[in-house]
Amino acid sequence: MKPADFLLIIHPALAVVAIFPLVGIVSYFAWQIRQRRLQLLQGEKSKIPATSGRTHVDIGKWLSMVVVVVTLIGLAYPIGKHIITNQLSTNNPFQVVFIVLMFILAIVSLIFLFRARQKHWRGIFAVLSGMAVVILGCQDGVFRRTNEWYWSHYYLGITVVLLMIFSLAIIEDIYQDRSNRWRNIHIILNCFALLLFLGQGYTGTRDLLEIGIYMPPPQ
Repeated sequence: MKPADFLLIIHPALAVVAIFPLVGIVSYFAWQIRQRRLQLLQGEKSKIPATSGRTHVDIGKWLSMVVVVVTLIGLAYPIGKHIITNQLSTNNPFQVVFIVLMFILAIVSLIFLFRARQKHWRGIFAVLSGMAVVILGCQDGVFRRTNEWYWSHYYLGITVVLLMIFSLAIIEDIYQDRSNRWRNIHIILNCFALLLFLGQGYTGTRDLLEIGIYMPPPQ
């Protein structure tokens, strides 16, 4: 394997090593929380520890962070390859600076979102982080498969990222809302996200194969 090949597989390797184990752990604790809640509603004494809820939240936060970071790494390879191949640092330095700033904005906004407690700040940092990821995804060089957007690794992945950012932004609202509206929204959206994660496993493998076959090797 050439050095460029190692750079290409960093994104899928991190997805396998970090994202999918965290998805399994978060899903397990989500199921534990639901089982405990149902047992308590029926007047039973649950053997599931009360700390399961906090563990679910903590690992869920890290899952959201890792998903965004791994996505940025996945976008960095084709964007960087496009910059080098087309010598954009010389031909269009403003675009290169803009791209770098978008990567910085995405990471910094995500860190502040992780720490924010007030609703308006969570909303601001969530919008900034999501906006930066979407803008980076629209750059030349990214393999999007727009003609099959409904089965595209890129579009499914961007949807997952936005759902993870949204989940991170509404954590405080879930605990403050006694009507359970935000909790139900969280459950529905993350069940959908779980299906998208499963789809990512297939589409990522397929796209990695097609990129290797159809796209020209780096110079």
